[in-house]
This record gives sequence, C-alpha cells and structure tokens, in this order.
Amino acid sequence: MAVYALYDTGESAQRAVNALRTTGIADADIAVISSEPMEDYEFSAINHRTLIWYIASAGGFVGLAFATWLTRMTEVAWPLQTGNMPIVAWWPNLIVMFELTMLGGILSAVATLIVTGGLGRKVPELYDPDVTNGKILVGVEQPRDTAAVERALRSIPGGEFKTV
Repeated sequence: MAVYALYDTGESAQRAVNALRTTGIADADIAVISSEPMEDYEFSAINHRTLIWYIASAGGFVGLAFATWLTRMTEVAWPLQTGNMPIVAWWPNLIVMFELTMLGGILSAVATLIVTGGLGRKVPELYDPDVTNGKILVGVEQPRDTAAVERALRSIPGGEFKTV
C-alpha cells in the first residue's frame, strides 16, 4: 500500500516533505517524483547518493586487467621474433587496453542504471500518470502509520490525496 499526494508547485511539495519529516518519516522512505528537475528545492537531494561512480570505476579496472592479461598472454603464447624488440610490445597494446577499459566502465555503468533505476520491473512501485502533466508526487510506500502520513499530506493546501 502506498499513500501519496500530487502538488502543483515545488513550494507545496517541499512543505509536504517537511510535514512528512515532522511525523517521523525518514528521508529514505519519502518518494518524490516530478516530470522536471527541481534543483531549487531541498527535496531534490533526497536519496541522491549513488555508487555508480565506484561501480563504473571497478568495471573499468576489470576491463583494464582483462586487456592487459589478454594482450600479454597472446604475445607470449605466439612469440614473433622481431630483431632486438621485446616480445610484449606495450605501446600497441595500449589501444586494446584503452578500449577494453572503456567497455568495462560503460557496461558496468549501464548495468547499474538498469538495476538502480528499476527498468526491469513490470509495474512501477509508486507512480501516477498526472506526474507527466506537471504534477509533483510526494508519498510514502508501505507507511507504518497510514493515518499520520495522510494527515501530513492533507495539511498542505492544494494537494490531491490518493492511496494505492
């Protein structure tokens, strides 16, 4: 069960978020969905922290390690004597190493976006079609005290209260 309200302006949505906080709802439990960025309001930073940079960096490192292993082992497995030149030529290998580093970083970033964005789920957890028409959704999924959440959302004028 989800309890939410739709607001027309960012100011009323911010007041609704503040009202939910005063009832003891944690920021991690408050969902705010809008059709456009709302960086001017404090609620835009709720649940803003992400690990995508670290995951993409780890994917890039895995790609680099695999490319280094692949190029070195290929040259060692089939050594071609070229005079006094070394068997493992690092300068030409840098091209493959760069490409596989980028591939690892990009694939891990895309996979993280798909998983964290919930693009694989069938039905959105909390959504209303009016969000695409400019409304701002402020709500709580699985609230412990439904009555308190309802009072907090109804206390802000101009909101359209709904439950799912």
